[in-house]
Amino acid sequence: MKHCSPLTSSTASTFPGVDTELPWGILSPEAGHAAYLYLEKAVELALKRDIDAICTAPLNKAALHAGGHNYPGHTELLAELTGTPEVSMMLTTPKMRVIHVTTHIGLVDAVARIDGAIVYRTIRRGHDLLVRAGIENPRIAVAAINPHAGENGLFGNDEEAQKITPGIEQALAEGISVEGPLPADTLFFKAGRGDYDLVVAMYHDQGHGPVKVLGLENGVNITLGLPVVRTSVDHGTAFDIAGKNIADHASMLEAIRAAVELAGERAEVK
Repeated sequence: MKHCSPLTSSTASTFPGVDTELPWGILSPEAGHAAYLYLEKAVELALKRDIDAICTAPLNKAALHAGGHNYPGHTELLAELTGTPEVSMMLTTPKMRVIHVTTHIGLVDAVARIDGAIVYRTIRRGHDLLVRAGIENPRIAVAAINPHAGENGLFGNDEEAQKITPGIEQALAEGISVEGPLPADTLFFKAGRGDYDLVVAMYHDQGHGPVKVLGLENGVNITLGLPVVRTSVDHGTAFDIAGKNIADHASMLEAIRAAVELAGERAEVK
């Protein structure tokens, strides 16, 4: 995806691209463009190893688009800025970790995109990160697309067998401890009580819903597959409380801690 020409601010500012008088909680093309500029600079510094990690605050996607940068979100923007063809989103809380096969696309498009190859690559990325984090043989569970995992073809069009199972079989052949495809409702219950180290979700809301119910205030978003370390909060911009000093900063603190830890692991690997 390509972005449009940068907007020009008519007001001098301490912060490039932003008028210092910009009001709180109002959607602004100027702020959306500035968000792009800041991320672009962070990626530049990270690729040069001038910084060890990137930790991003929430991004208002409508403002980003209004500012001339048509990306679904941080994840896709970071992939393009780093020249990475494919990345994965992982959400972590104290009770659960979830990695997503697809993210910011419609449900019908998500199902169409899923195939054995991308399921395998997602499992592999999640497995490798957890191994680097000190979990020697991560227990991974893969969610199905359809209710009851398709009930042996009764629900859906046999997506589980055609789109998910080949990826699981490839991972198993490489010695990865992985189960599935499993019914998502019972799978997330089991993951929440500690049966698995990682859940592989097929689409955005399948993974985000359980994670946010279990730990929105402690959730962290990690982008896997980039040549740089990137973490973020797992919540939005909350324009309704902007500037009121009542936002909960716990998720940001956790995201910063995760960035520090991942940067250290990356340095050890190198």
